[in-house]
Amino acid sequence: RRQESAREEEGPGEEGGCRLMAKDRFERHKQPWTGEEAGQLRTLAAKGQGLKQIAKALNRSEESTKDFAKKNKIKVAKKR
Repeated sequence: RRQESAREEEGPGEEGGCRLMAKDRFERHKQPWTGEEAGQLRTLAAKGQGLKQIAKALNRSEESTKDFAKKNKIKVAKKR
């Protein structure tokens, strides 16, 4: 019985921690792209950087970076 109650206490604490981490990670959720970010994306893509590195450098999600690049016809190298 004692082990069960200990597990129950750990469960919600772990979930709460994950929620906070996700919230901190996407604090800039749905923010518009600036001209400076677009220029940096073009520069990094021209240097052959992969999507993951570019997204990290811009502090954007990979999905957002990929969508913006596609809309603006910027080719991003596919790292394998």
